[in-house]
Amino acid sequence: MRAEHAFAVGAELGEGPVWFAHESALWLVDIKGCRLHRLRPGTGEQRSWPTPAPPGFLAPRAAGGLVVGLKGAIHRFDPASGQFTALVPVEPHLPENRLNDGCVSPEGALWFGSMHDPQIRPSGTLYRLDAEGRCVRLDAGYIVTNGPAFSPDGRTFYHTDSPARTVYAFDRPEPHVLTGKRVLIRIEAAAGYPDGTAVDAEGCLWIALWSGWAVRRYSPDGRLLATVRLPCSQVTKVAFGGADLRTAYVTTARQGLSPAERAAQPLAGDVFCFSAPAAGLPQPQATVACG
Repeated sequence: MRAEHAFAVGAELGEGPVWFAHESALWLVDIKGCRLHRLRPGTGEQRSWPTPAPPGFLAPRAAGGLVVGLKGAIHRFDPASGQFTALVPVEPHLPENRLNDGCVSPEGALWFGSMHDPQIRPSGTLYRLDAEGRCVRLDAGYIVTNGPAFSPDGRTFYHTDSPARTVYAFDRPEPHVLTGKRVLIRIEAAAGYPDGTAVDAEGCLWIALWSGWAVRRYSPDGRLLATVRLPCSQVTKVAFGGADLRTAYVTTARQGLSPAERAAQPLAGDVFCFSAPAAGLPQPQATVACG
């Protein structure tokens, strides 16, 4: 399979795509470009908003608007006014850290990770935001946390250590409990680094490969099932959209490319799409710590 070009975005570090079904729109962040983007495939409309700090992830908010993980804090965002409102500080004592990938659990809790922005120290931590708006530490020791995702039944949680090229699976016997951390997938060096992860309705993992020119589909037990090639190397994450959630949208980046590589990859930083063999999962709305 090969992906087709969908939207010209030109993101420096396009990440975190999320399908908002009530808007029939794809949202994503440009971490290094400090922008949020909204793309409407039906009309071709594109709009973007500047952010006051690098955004790691976003999600729809049950009470309306968005919740956005910016460097230093979780914020509420109102697209109508463009206003960000800080809700919960995150790691103010670690100025070299920023928030990276995040997701919403089936019951509406926000799960997200931090990372060392220079990508040297293992100061990154996996968090869950509890009902009182406190960041609960779940796992630590990461240079780059990535790819949080849940199985369709919510009983398995996936998380990625990108520099180690490793995707872990955890058991989740209760909504706020993780046990049984284990290696599920190791990406071979020649294939790049595992970045964001999305899970489809069959429980398969779609893993974007940074420096790998591709997205891979893996079975729930870690077997490689399919590969989708892209025309640019820095592939970051997949989101399932469309009325039937069968269109897979893929974000990419220009970060890390030399001037010659940028010239050879003119579509780097844009959004691509392909028809998926299985539908994605509906996007939960964040219901906690949203102000």
